[in-house]
Amino acid sequence: KFPGVFINRETRPSDFEAFTSRIIDRSLRALFPNGLANPIKISVLVLSADEDADFQVLGLNAASAALYISDIDIFNSVTGVRVAKIDGEIVFNPKHSDLERSTFDLYLAGSKEDMLMIEMQALGSDEAQIIEVGLTDPFLDPMMAPQSILMRQSNAMSEDELIDVLAQAQAVLLDANTKYENAFKPYAKAPFELQCVIKDIDEEMCDYIREVHTDDLKRGISQMAKTERSTALRTIRKAVMTEKPQWDEHELKKAIESVKRSMVRAQILDEKVRSDGRSFKDVRPISIETNVLPSAHASALFTRGQTQALVVLTLGGPKDAQMYEGLTDHGTQNEGFMVHYNFPGFSVGEASPIGAPRRRELGHGNLAKRALEGATVRNGQTIRLVSEILESNGSSSMATICGGYMALRAGDIEVCDPIAGVAMGMVQEGNRHAILTDIMGLEDHDGDLDFKVAGSKEGITAMQMDIKLGGIHLDVLKEALYQAKEARAHIIDIMMASEENIELNEGTLPSTDLFHIDPSFIGDIIGQAGKTIREIIERFDVAIDIDKKKGSVKLTGKNREGIKGAREHIEGITSGLTPVEKVEYKVGDIVQGKVKKIVDFGAFIELPGGIDGLIHISKLSDGHVGRVSDIVKEGDELMVEIVEFKGNKIGLGRAK
Repeated sequence: KFPGVFINRETRPSDFEAFTSRIIDRSLRALFPNGLANPIKISVLVLSADEDADFQVLGLNAASAALYISDIDIFNSVTGVRVAKIDGEIVFNPKHSDLERSTFDLYLAGSKEDMLMIEMQALGSDEAQIIEVGLTDPFLDPMMAPQSILMRQSNAMSEDELIDVLAQAQAVLLDANTKYENAFKPYAKAPFELQCVIKDIDEEMCDYIREVHTDDLKRGISQMAKTERSTALRTIRKAVMTEKPQWDEHELKKAIESVKRSMVRAQILDEKVRSDGRSFKDVRPISIETNVLPSAHASALFTRGQTQALVVLTLGGPKDAQMYEGLTDHGTQNEGFMVHYNFPGFSVGEASPIGAPRRRELGHGNLAKRALEGATVRNGQTIRLVSEILESNGSSSMATICGGYMALRAGDIEVCDPIAGVAMGMVQEGNRHAILTDIMGLEDHDGDLDFKVAGSKEGITAMQMDIKLGGIHLDVLKEALYQAKEARAHIIDIMMASEENIELNEGTLPSTDLFHIDPSFIGDIIGQAGKTIREIIERFDVAIDIDKKKGSVKLTGKNREGIKGAREHIEGITSGLTPVEKVEYKVGDIVQGKVKKIVDFGAFIELPGGIDGLIHISKLSDGHVGRVSDIVKEGDELMVEIVEFKGNKIGLGRAK
């Protein structure tokens, strides 16, 4: 297959390939022992492709099989399974084409016993899901509603349904991994001794830190920003080196990190309090500002604790969609909803270069896209959200989702349900565990679970989970999901209150209007050779897209006044209130026209009624014509004959 677009050879991996590599990495990384020093690279090559193949499931399975038969000392296989819900039925490993009819997309990776990685997305059409709600609905006012009304809603998945699907998927994973291990075990190589650079933590150092510097360490932990916390820990290390100059500073650094980790976890499990004083279910303080950028179409500044995302919305028409081409696509595809996430080094106090987005940034942007896309009503518009992380202390991808929803609403884009995201964590020791809402960077680093969930008050639209423990029980996962639901409801209430105060950027916000007319009037709106529609476009500064079969008219413009004027003009034509000058021509008519424009291959002639026609250079004279300008010049009056019609184009000849 020849790669599409402009460069006809493969360059950097596409976004899809980056997402697939990220899925494989996150699924297999937990199998490797701590302290592994050997460089290991797994290359997955697609040599032949079936249109209905699931590259992400097959890619993980192939990588796992290669790892299982290698000389690396790993004795568990990991396989992937994709789950869909098609026509109300749960389907495991559906065909790629069937996935388009599904209401959700769940990707699960795991071994025979444990789930290791989960990704989920609620799917929806451009118009989301339209449901009929009758007057029996307790939330509707019978005095205000007809017998029934139509409402849009997203395909958000309830927590109970997700848990039930995961339970079924575990049985599929058990069967798949058993078959894989039985098939590949005879080919496994003898294990190679890996270089695991793990040195025991110096207990003498740890005891000394606990005895002398516990209070200093607690104060250091309470420093919420990463740079402040690092400075506090470095200060402790320098103090200890002054007190114990004979100690190795590198070993001391590891000892301080070990004591710090134990202290964070003990504080959570024993004292039931987090390092910043919050309870397990508390969400950090939230503030929201909308349309802070006057020249952007819309923007939202979402701040939660020490994490801040500035999300900027840009709106366009169908031609602004991002073109891409997949391996099995029949031609170029268009991406009309984009979420791009940027994580500059200054957001965490680091001096790092700015370059192309890395795999983590692509993954976080994709997670936000999956959370918002299924609930957004685009009406044919192209939407781009760009999240600039200005400060980060955990949950920046979830701040992107919350800020993304607010930016959509600040741009007057319809969203079926308010969508928010929250990052969850867990600390587990033996039979004890604590689930943490809205985790910070410290809790992510020292915890056992990284769990991001986004959705409405009713259900989940996107989820991403990386399990560091080697597995999680479904009862614990259910507890985490419901705690996340409670947090989402709290965040959504704050977002809804802020939404009431939105002031649109009327001066810069482009507008779109979609309405229907009687298809029999479309010819009048277009006019002969497109004269009428061109006049509307130029007069009101709009773009017009007409579906001749359905009679739908879509207007896109830079301001609402132009959209309103164009619609009134078009509706005036269909109602007869706006007169339309109709000049009908037929082949053989001879008329006098004016040379409007000269091109290499002929001249465009303006005919009576403002309609343009083209006279080809070969029809300007009976003899050979070297240059059009040798025969006619712009502004010349010319007698021409209507020779032919090609669609809306008129072909002319020199009248004799």
